[in-house]
Amino acid sequence: MFLTKDTNLKISDRLPEEYFLEIESAHPGALASQWIPMDRELWKIENYPNFLEARKQLLADALNKKMEELLHGDSGWLTATSSFERMPVQIGGSISNEDEEQELKAINQWVENQSLPKGLIPYTFTNQEDGNKQAIFDLAWPSGLQEELSQPVAVLLNEGPEVVAFASQSGFRVFTEVDAFKKYVRTDVLGEE
Repeated sequence: MFLTKDTNLKISDRLPEEYFLEIESAHPGALASQWIPMDRELWKIENYPNFLEARKQLLADALNKKMEELLHGDSGWLTATSSFERMPVQIGGSISNEDEEQELKAINQWVENQSLPKGLIPYTFTNQEDGNKQAIFDLAWPSGLQEELSQPVAVLLNEGPEVVAFASQSGFRVFTEVDAFKKYVRTDVLGEE
């Protein structure tokens, strides 16, 4: 919690279970804005480890929400559980059916209509060091939508979290929803309002 000098002097050596109540009464919402758990049992000194765990979860939830906003609603990365180092060498990925393939082609056509280069359907991600194929991305721009000026981009439809996480950890800006991808193109690449 962020305290002013005056507040810190008023609190002195009192317990959180005492002064948290005063702060919340005087400034409703102040504790929540600082990611302080509102369960009063957690404010007791003997519950400090549980307080830290609850606060950690509040902070993680706030960070995940902010990341989702920054990624234009793409939350597929939230379900990834394994790190890049622990992932198997071959994780798969594929275009699941003809409808999905048609949707990817329509996205590519839309991109071309924006005077941008078409992406690769599908794109095989290969390890630069040993040349082994590691994953297949539905649609990708490995050099970015503005070649060498923007980061690599991948559109992954109906893929599992391991493919989404792998693409993201390999440096790709990943989109699992068409509308989020188009918004990115319009605002970040084309600079439209």
